[in-house]
Amino acid sequence: MKRFIPALIAAVLVSGSAYAQSINIGPGGVSVDPRSPQERAYERDMRRDRYERERDREWRRANYRDERCRTITTQRETPRGVISRTERVCD
Repeated sequence: MKRFIPALIAAVLVSGSAYAQSINIGPGGVSVDPRSPQERAYERDMRRDRYERERDREWRRANYRDERCRTITTQRETPRGVISRTERVCD
């Protein structure tokens, strides 16, 4: 075992494709990612753009104002206190 680990490290450093791989050790076990750093960065940017578009779409949907819509707030008293309910009604 003492000779195995240094041999494994030497094999990884000597091989030319080691630059294009990442070795991940985690709760799911050991995994090797064969993508290059540029490919990983490109996919990360694509995911970031997709999440930004979704966030922007949700913001537009939440802040959209239509002239025919109104907001109605009703308050109701219960034994535990006052409950406020806000509804958006579009005619």
